[in-house]
Amino acid sequence: MAAGSSFGTLFRLSTFGESHGVAIGGVIDGVPSNIEIDIDLVQQELDKRKPGQSNLVTQRKESDSVVFLSGIFEGKTTGSPIGFMIQNENQKSKDYSHIKDVYRPSHADYVYTQKYGNRDYRGGGRSSARETASRVVAGSIAKQVLKQFQIEFITFVDQVGNVALNKEELKCLDLSLIESNPVRCPDQDKAKLMEQLILKIKKEGDTIGGTIRCIINNIPVGLGEPVFERLNAQLAKAMFSINAVKGFEIGSGFGSVTMKGSEHNDLFNVDGSTKSNNSGGIQGGISNGMPIEMRVAFKPVATVIQKQDALNGDGEIVEMMGKGRHDPCVVPRAVPIVEAMAAMVILDNYLMYKAYT
Repeated sequence: MAAGSSFGTLFRLSTFGESHGVAIGGVIDGVPSNIEIDIDLVQQELDKRKPGQSNLVTQRKESDSVVFLSGIFEGKTTGSPIGFMIQNENQKSKDYSHIKDVYRPSHADYVYTQKYGNRDYRGGGRSSARETASRVVAGSIAKQVLKQFQIEFITFVDQVGNVALNKEELKCLDLSLIESNPVRCPDQDKAKLMEQLILKIKKEGDTIGGTIRCIINNIPVGLGEPVFERLNAQLAKAMFSINAVKGFEIGSGFGSVTMKGSEHNDLFNVDGSTKSNNSGGIQGGISNGMPIEMRVAFKPVATVIQKQDALNGDGEIVEMMGKGRHDPCVVPRAVPIVEAMAAMVILDNYLMYKAYT
């Protein structure tokens, strides 16, 4: 299963571990030497993703404390691979014994069994979203490298179910409020409605989806490659590698289909910037210096605490009910994951850009 466990070209992350194994972790290659790394900042990012942080998310209790094994000495990168590990502390594998021989609807159970001839049914094993903690570590390091070039990331929830920020609300957000509520939405009124909806859905034993918006500022002109390695294509791949992602748009996205070309074109200013940003900061697959603006859609979590039909190993349809500790809505915990994947893509392309220049 190793073929799909690495991401990136010059800045490269390889991850290991399963949801209910001893630990998860990874190896990061390509970080330049003598970069100051604040371990506390890495841990803060992990704390945004970790379970049990509010009544809106899974109550699995994990400290998600990262331990660095190599590549950082006296607070600075050495240029060698950065190895790290996060211990699994609160596995309850017995919560999954009822699905040992049953394939849960819309999970990876069936396809893993068909492809590999076996599966780790405890929390989904390698297919579990717990693997994304390793990405948050790598993404936090990538952001710390990029910060010295003034590249910044703003990421927040802008929709849960049918509760969404409208265009006018998006124009006047107080972005300092993103971490002021458990939903991670910078509009306090909409955040309350989102929270109420999630709690209502949770009480019903069901789940709900949502969207996350990510804005990347101070990107230089020239990141990305023509044709197959377009920057927007790389970002799309990164986002679709995250569990439960079902949609991606950049700039005007799907809204562009109702616009005329004369409306959609981003006209130039004399300094090379553009009057509008329908392109979302990328043209011809290469960054144009405007903010990169993208939006990522997450489906409802597949595990519901309701009776559903499922297929078992004998080819029979049986009745099952989800058990264990699961998110009623994944988007509050997915904010740092989206930001981490975006940071890894941008740093990887920045390093390639510097190799050219």
